[in-house]
Order: sequence, then structure tokens, then C-alpha cells
Amino acid sequence: MIIEKIESIPLKIPLARPFPGSSYAYTEQATIVTRVYGSGGLIGESYNNDDFGCMADVVRIVTQEIAPLLQGRDARNVEACWQAMLPVTKPALRDRRLGLFAMGCVDCAIWDLVGKSLNSPLYRLWGGYRDELPVIAIGGYYEEDKTIADYSREMEEYTALGIGGCKLKVGGLSPAEDAERTRAARAAGGPGFTLAVDANTAWSRAQALEFARATVDCDLRWFEEPCHWQNDRMDMAELRKRIDVPICAGQSELTAAGCRDLMNAGAIDVCNIQVTWCGGPTAWRRVAGMAACYGVEMAHTGDSQFAPHLIASLPHGTCLEVYHPDRDPMFYSAVASTDDFRDGKYRLPDRPGWGLEIDEGLVSKYRMD
Repeated sequence: MIIEKIESIPLKIPLARPFPGSSYAYTEQATIVTRVYGSGGLIGESYNNDDFGCMADVVRIVTQEIAPLLQGRDARNVEACWQAMLPVTKPALRDRRLGLFAMGCVDCAIWDLVGKSLNSPLYRLWGGYRDELPVIAIGGYYEEDKTIADYSREMEEYTALGIGGCKLKVGGLSPAEDAERTRAARAAGGPGFTLAVDANTAWSRAQALEFARATVDCDLRWFEEPCHWQNDRMDMAELRKRIDVPICAGQSELTAAGCRDLMNAGAIDVCNIQVTWCGGPTAWRRVAGMAACYGVEMAHTGDSQFAPHLIASLPHGTCLEVYHPDRDPMFYSAVASTDDFRDGKYRLPDRPGWGLEIDEGLVSKYRMD
């Protein structure tokens, strides 16, 4: 199955409303559709979300640097293809993230091609530990004029959609104010509702500890990226000794080695390195193997088109995290609908590869090239 051509298409889809977190705000979904054309007519494809405004650079690296390295190679030799791409991360005067993002685009599409060639969904190809996952929503954004009562209603909306929990945004207010929002979410969701929190590195260790103590009765599934990035390994390791809530991080790491260092530092209970940022599933699964040795669970923020296959393939996977349809129009167009959420669970698609069905009309309407 020889790689004949690689295509990369940047898209920007305006969102119906803004989604502000503690240190950012989303007003559009920027994504890159990547297609790897194999001999015999099969096409592997993916769409990788771009959160850093660097789509043009990533597309250029895919089409001008990676494509010549992979054309003529057998896509089934995934590790060899991954190693062949690695030189794009080496230019010292270029942000190395760009090369990793580009590698992630292509690696995701190659794996889709492999899955299609074997007529197998990827979660099954990687071990098939289960075919159904708990599903929680990423929510609690700091929308303008949103009240405590609104956060309560948001949790009730997720329950009505068949979603079993929420990862609530915190870190945009004081620990005391965010604790109030968290308690309201817990009360609205009820005892069977999974509730995690995500500070997006917004707080100092002292602030994170204050918040954790104020929410001790909220039965939090995990506390994600609680501390400022500058000293996060040490701060999270110290925080972890003082609280009973599991600590989740890894999203801000770019490499397996970075996640290894988090685990060696005793800083995390849950690792959520991003498949689209670290170079693709080939690199992500190395981290998952390490995590099993350290007794660390694996999670994944967003990228709900990829995450269920990664998480469901593992005995130490956690759950699927999804966004509201207004926040992630691509997922609800190409993969799933809210009808797929039932009793807090999501059953994985049985279609081969990632199981994507990308809407060509949407691609034509929003492409940026």
C-alpha cells in the first residue's frame, strides 16, 4: 500500500457563540483536513484541530516537506514513516511545535489508511479493550453574563443529552468564586454525575490548594493543569501530596519524554497528552504504554474524532470528552450526533479507521487555501 500523494486543506468554521476559558477564547474552529492517498484507491484522512493560529505553516510543512519524504513508502510501515518525518522538527530557528503538528496530521491520516486497508476500526486494531466509553462534556466556559444558575442549567442540559458528566472550566476567577461554580455544578448534576475541573495552568500552587480545599466535598474526578506552567512539575507534585483529588496533566507537553518526566516527578495521576500536538497516535501510544507502567490513567482533551479510539483501546483509559455542538461542529458533522450519547455512554463507530465521514460541502465552504 504505497503512499502516492498527501493533501492538506485548512478550514476555519465560525462558531455560533464564543467559548472563553481562563486564558483564551474560541470564536472559530480551525482545523486541517489531511488526506493520504494509497495505491489501490484507498484514502486515509483526518482532521486535526489547530489552536495556535499556525495553519498555513503546518499545511506548508505537510505538503512541501513531509510529502516528499513519504511518497513511495508503504503506509503499513507506520513506525518507519514516523521516523522518516522526524527531520521536520529539527530546524533550530523554527518553532518545533509546527513540525510535530504537521507530523500529527499525517500520522493520523496514515493510521486511518491502515485501518481501512484491514477493514477495522482503530480502537480494535490497537487492542479493543472495550467498545463503549463513559462520555463527559467539556463545559463551564466563562460566557458573558453567565450566572451560577446558568451553570446549573448547563449541567442539566448535558444530562438531558445523555452525557454523563462535565469537565468544568476553572481558573478564570478567584479560587473561592470558582469553587462556588463547582459546587453549583455538582449539586445540579447529582451524585452520579462525573465532575472534573480544568484550570488550564491558571493558578499558583497556593491558589490551586485553596480551590481543592474549598471543593473537597464535590467528589471531583480529577483536577486538570492546576498550576502555572513555569514550575508545574514540582508544583503539581507538591499539590498532589496535599489533596485527595487526582491530578491530570500532559496536554501542554509535546513529547513522550515530557510525559515521562511528569510521571517520574510524581506529578500526575492522569496523563492527557494531545495526539494532534505530539506527533500523532504513534507517539501517543508510546506515552500510554509508559503510563501503564507508572499506574497512570490516560485521558484526552477534545479531538473527539480521535480520542475514543485511543482511550477505548486501553485498560487504563478514562472517558470520552466532547464539546457542545456549538463548539465542535466538525465532530457532529463527521463522526457523531447527540443521539449517540445514551445514559452517559458513547458506543464507538464500527466503521474502519477513524470512522470519519467528512462533509465535502463543509470543506468547500470553509477552506482557507
